[in-house]
Amino acid sequence: MANTYVAIATVEVGSGGAADIEFTSIPGTYTDLKVVFSLRDTSNTGDVWDWFDLTFNGNTSNYSSRGLFGTGSTAGSGSDATKIRYGYYTASTATATTFGNGEFYVPNYAGSNNKSVSQDSVSENNATAAITMLGAGLWANTSAITSIKMAARISFAQYSTATLYGIKNS
Repeated sequence: MANTYVAIATVEVGSGGAADIEFTSIPGTYTDLKVVFSLRDTSNTGDVWDWFDLTFNGNTSNYSSRGLFGTGSTAGSGSDATKIRYGYYTASTATATTFGNGEFYVPNYAGSNNKSVSQDSVSENNATAAITMLGAGLWANTSAITSIKMAARISFAQYSTATLYGIKNS
């Protein structure tokens, strides 16, 4: 049986940017969820990449995450015992009009077990500095996921987009 992807919602950031991208009223009729994103930061002047924090159902506790990253000259890992820090994407100091891309996947989002998340992302920059990341996270909560919030560390730039897909294994 093939997986069936259904686009549930797409958010495109308008002029002036946005502090977050949020999907609400997610129906419990799918097996898994996937979010695909293309993002740029509005004003990070310290780096050529940035990240967002991921939360579910407006809840800000019981999260943890671990990631592996590479910059082309450095590789490493990091963890966070309180957040799912994800989605490296392009900052405003990187090459103009480039956007970082990535996706995260939430299996069994409506089930009664804790919720795991996997992600991969890459910033884009037509210069020497960029970053890529593979990560995993856990929300230690058995509630069905009904909303997803991607909170920018600074803010998402105009034309940043994210699309939420529902996946049925049928």
